[in-house]
Amino acid sequence: MRALQYTAFGGPEVLAVVDAPEPHAGPGQVRVRVRAAGLNPLDWKIRRGLMSQGRPLEGPGRSGFEAAGVVDEVGEGVTGTAVGDDVFGLGEATHAELALLDAWAAKPAAVDWAVAAGSAVAAEVSVRVLDLLGVGAGSTLLVDGGAGGVGAVGVQLAVSRGATVIASAGEANQGYLTEIGALPVRYGDGLAERVRAVAPEGLDAVFDVAGKTPPPTLASMVSDPAQVVTISQFELGDSGIRVTTEPGDRAAALAEAARLLESNGLVVEVQTFPLERAREAVEISESGHVRGKLVLLP
Repeated sequence: MRALQYTAFGGPEVLAVVDAPEPHAGPGQVRVRVRAAGLNPLDWKIRRGLMSQGRPLEGPGRSGFEAAGVVDEVGEGVTGTAVGDDVFGLGEATHAELALLDAWAAKPAAVDWAVAAGSAVAAEVSVRVLDLLGVGAGSTLLVDGGAGGVGAVGVQLAVSRGATVIASAGEANQGYLTEIGALPVRYGDGLAERVRAVAPEGLDAVFDVAGKTPPPTLASMVSDPAQVVTISQFELGDSGIRVTTEPGDRAAALAEAARLLESNGLVVEVQTFPLERAREAVEISESGHVRGKLVLLP
């Protein structure tokens, strides 16, 4: 099968499409013939060696944590899913023609493959953070970095729960934030003042997606710093802000995303690239100026 692979840490130039061995579903897994696979910042951070703690790469590296496709192999213990089912979900090494998923949900028939693939990671992360923050009806939430893949999904999930959502982005994406249900503000210096102008009664919670606002500034926007959760900053000092890295209930998050995708309560804007143009997609991801989600098509 064709798969995206690298044999040394580095930039996009180390990526190559190669002929790789086919994986087989183990207990609790399904194998899918991939129709689309999302690209996330974690993919290139791992490939650049930023998560290796100085250790060299052992064996070939593979990327991808989400995909949508047709089930063609079912592992031991799997129930409720059969060969031929259309699904989307979470796994590893999904930038390939075949991939294993460890958590999945049925893909609604009317939902595009690329949209489904591009929603899985963002939905899991967003549901996890919103649950940690207790976001629900009547909450006022800031999503700092609301136009990217995770941020846009986080905005829409919070809106679906009845929250008032303020979201930050650059000038070019202010209209997009309005389209997905947020009150838009520009990110950068003066963010706290702009947020206060939009929400004079204050915030209940902050979801830090982009990692561009200093922790003290984020903490100053809520009465309790623990009501700020970040997925992108790790040097938090004694700010009291929480960081989350461990997955939550992945199946429940994917099921919530599937329901909203089917009802048009969740819209994911995607840019698609054939697997052979993965380097181009990765360069866009690494630029940090992505609107919506980048998706590879094997």
